[in-house]
Amino acid sequence: MSAPSAAPWTPPPPGVTVFLTGLSGAGKSTVADALVAELTAAGRPVTVLDGDVVRTHLSSELGFSRADRDLNIRRIGWVAGEVVRHGGTVVVAAIAPYEQARQQARALVQEHGHFLLVHLSTPLEVCEERDVKGLYARARAGEIREFTGISDPYELPVDPELTIDTSRTPVSGSVALIREAMDRAQGDRAQAGARR
Repeated sequence: MSAPSAAPWTPPPPGVTVFLTGLSGAGKSTVADALVAELTAAGRPVTVLDGDVVRTHLSSELGFSRADRDLNIRRIGWVAGEVVRHGGTVVVAAIAPYEQARQQARALVQEHGHFLLVHLSTPLEVCEERDVKGLYARARAGEIREFTGISDPYELPVDPELTIDTSRTPVSGSVALIREAMDRAQGDRAQAGARR
């Protein structure tokens, strides 16, 4: 009596990375938390890569020079790409101030799935008003060097899938826009796969 044949292995559907970028205080962590809560409640497991947490556990040896910032974002992109490769969902919240590093992260993810860049374009003055830690004031006083938006540049993304000003769009509205974009992106990929 022959053993039953195993079902053929099929790869998981492509995953997706939502990459939230913007100034400190733009609302990245707040929007990320709300998005993750909604996705999790819908039964969708999510891997979160928060810039501060990644710096603690994956990039603790890095400083804030351009080279170190770029390397940190490339590491985030590589980890996100590995999760996406297995069909997972990733939410990244990182300042990611430089365009080239964001493009490198995009390329690392898009080898395996979809990359959704969300620029939180909240104005600098609003970000400063939200700054309960006083980091902007310290940066303006020269106490913090290489502070994005004050003594270090933030290069505007050239090709974000979404641009959201959180001073005008509430958290719930921001999450709704991102969910719609995720559904469109993954729907397009599913249709493309079905046509092959």
